[in-house]
This record gives sequence, C-alpha cells and structure tokens, in this order.
Amino acid sequence: MNNNNAAQLRIILAMIASYFLFAILLNSVGTVILQATHTMDVSKPQAASLEGFKDLPIAFVSFLVASFIPRVGYKVALLVAMTATLAACLITPAIGQFWMLKLLFATIGASFALVKVSVYALVGQVTDNAQQHSSLFSFVEGMFMVGVLSGYWVFAAFIDDTSPLAWLNVYYLLAALALLTLFIVLQAPIAAPKKAKDEANSSAFAEFLSMLKLCAQPLVLIFVISTFLYVLIEQSIGTWLPTFNNEVLHMPVDISVQLTSIFAASLAVGRLLAGTILRFVRWYTLVNVNLLMMGILVVITLPIAASYKPDAVASIFEVPFAAFLMPLIGLFMAPIYPILNSAMLSSLAPHMHAKMTGLIVVFSALGGTVGSLITGLLFAKLGGINAFYSVLVPITLIASALFFFNKRIKALQQAAN
Repeated sequence: MNNNNAAQLRIILAMIASYFLFAILLNSVGTVILQATHTMDVSKPQAASLEGFKDLPIAFVSFLVASFIPRVGYKVALLVAMTATLAACLITPAIGQFWMLKLLFATIGASFALVKVSVYALVGQVTDNAQQHSSLFSFVEGMFMVGVLSGYWVFAAFIDDTSPLAWLNVYYLLAALALLTLFIVLQAPIAAPKKAKDEANSSAFAEFLSMLKLCAQPLVLIFVISTFLYVLIEQSIGTWLPTFNNEVLHMPVDISVQLTSIFAASLAVGRLLAGTILRFVRWYTLVNVNLLMMGILVVITLPIAASYKPDAVASIFEVPFAAFLMPLIGLFMAPIYPILNSAMLSSLAPHMHAKMTGLIVVFSALGGTVGSLITGLLFAKLGGINAFYSVLVPITLIASALFFFNKRIKALQQAAN
C-alpha cells in the first residue's frame, strides 16, 4: 500500500463501513416484504414491488453517475449517500406506511449506486498492484456478506407479534449506524480524484448508447442473458425465502427471518471455496456442476417441504430438516456470478471493462426485480412450493446459454493464439 498507512486505513474503514451498512439495508427487502404483507395489509405482488424500487435506482443511477462522480469527488458522493439514507431511515418508522417503504428502498438503491461506484474506484486508489487490489476487493466484498448475515438477525430482534409495527423501529438503529458511517467518511482523507487530460466530454446519452452497442456482440448478449437469469434466481430465493419458511414450513416470523441467514452464509462460503477449487477445475466445469447441484437440491427439498406437517417451533434449533436444506442452494449458486463476470471481462480489452461493468449492473438489477415480481405472483397464485419449483426454468436456461458462451470464449482464445 501507499506510504501513509494511517490515512489508507481510514479510507479503507470508510469503504467497509459504507458497504456494511448497505449490505444490511439492501438485503433486508425479503424481511420487509414478509412484514409488509403481515402488518400493512398489502398483497404479495404489491410487496414484491419493493425489489423494483430498490434495484431500478441502482441500475439507472449507477450508469448516470459513473462519469460524474469523479468530477465531484468520491468523498462527496459517499457523504450524499449517507445523508440521504440517514434521513430516510429516520422518517420511515415515523410515517409507518407502505408508500414510505417504497421511498425508503428507492433512496437506498440510489445511494448504494453512489457508494458502489465510489468504493470500487477507491480500491484502486489505495492499492499499488493487482495482488493488493484483488486482496482488498475480496475483503470488502467479504464484509458485505457479514453485513448481510447481520441484517437478518438485527431485523429479527425487532419483530414483536404483540406490536405489529414495532419492527419499523429497526430503522432508528440503522439511522444511528448511518450517522456513525457518515462521521467515519468525514474523517477519512479521501482526496479528490485527478482528472485525466483527455477526459471525454461526451454526454450521458452518448455513453449509454455506446454501452448498449456492446450488446450487439453475440458473446456479450449471451453473457448479459446469463447474468440476468442468475440474479433472477438469487433474488427470487433470497427475497422470498423468509415467506417460504413462514407460509410453507409454518415457522414463526422471527425464526423464518433468522433461517434466511443460512442462505447468506452459504453464499459467503461458496465464494470462498470456489477461489480454491478454480485452481484445479476449469470454470465451465465448476459452473455446470453447481447448476446441476442447484437443480438436485430443489427437486429433493421441495417434496420434503410439501409433506411437512406443522408443529410448534420455539427456536431455530427445533425447525424441520427442509428448512435447512433450501438455504444451502446458496453454496452452489455463489460462485456462478463472479465466475461469469471474470470470464467475460477477461475476454474483453481493458478499455471496454467500464462499459461492460455498466451492463452487468443494469442487467443484474433488472434480473433481481423481475425475479422477485415473478416469484411474488407465483406465490400468490400457485403457492410457495410451485413458486420455488419455477427456478428450475432459469437454471436450465443458464446451462444452455453457457454452452454457447463457452464455445465463443474458446474461439476468442484460439484466435488470440
């Protein structure tokens, strides 16, 4: 790292604190959907719209601010994000209406776009080589998963069956965390980025068109479809797993939320294991094995869940076996997304990476929104068992798309040689 280690550590702390906060907020949407349907008299499809209010601002704002943030500075962007989030968290429990939850998640999504662009750029500023960059990047993403795990237990602690809207008080705690993060960012010596002499003056619309032109390439088209389908699966399961535990397995609400933390833990473990496995196994083989295991786990778990007879459950240690099986799908799902991103980016010239990253963000957000909405509709119309069976469709489509993706990657490699 750079010579001024103390300054670097303060910047890294600001990055981690920001990511940790938004990990809790972003991944609380499944819990909030469950609570909204229970305490605010909204339907499942209505509640599922919260996913769109979260994801669409991430997609649009990420693209719009990618070229603008360097002009105003990363510190300013982080401070704006924390201030907006702090205000939204304070207002939400005071109003206590569903429309305010929509506004809250729209604010969280837009703010996270500022945070993500800033944090990704700052990783490069506080590291000196590729090895340091990879190490710090992995650590920051790891802390994001710690935040995801923490969030399930934080929200569960505020759920009170005797006071339906008491769970909204969790946002006062999160407002305090946002205030602490705001202070940490203020103290961090984040310098304004230096402008390149040849900085482009193209409009945001021109940049958007340039990014979309990438989709004309067959390799990129196959990739974005695969990315869309993967995030559709991940968000479908992650968002609706608390409701599945509650309505299908008849778990209490607080335990339903706590069980979902197993899914987040599985994602974290899966990504760590994949880093080692990929030293010995080709990425295409690993992804196909994981897709197969995901399908097998769904086919095994759902019949067990369907045949489960409700029984009184007082703690997480008394839940049925099926409740532990479904979250384990995250173990096999976890490596797919980073592996696909790595394979795609490494096949492109470096100057195309930024635009490709923009497409990744946009299609990931769209996949998350569509996945949650479809699962919500299926939950309401066909029940939780059939809603979760539906993930077998995108799993099959991903496997088909990756067959052609792998062929084109090989063709590019042979042409390069």
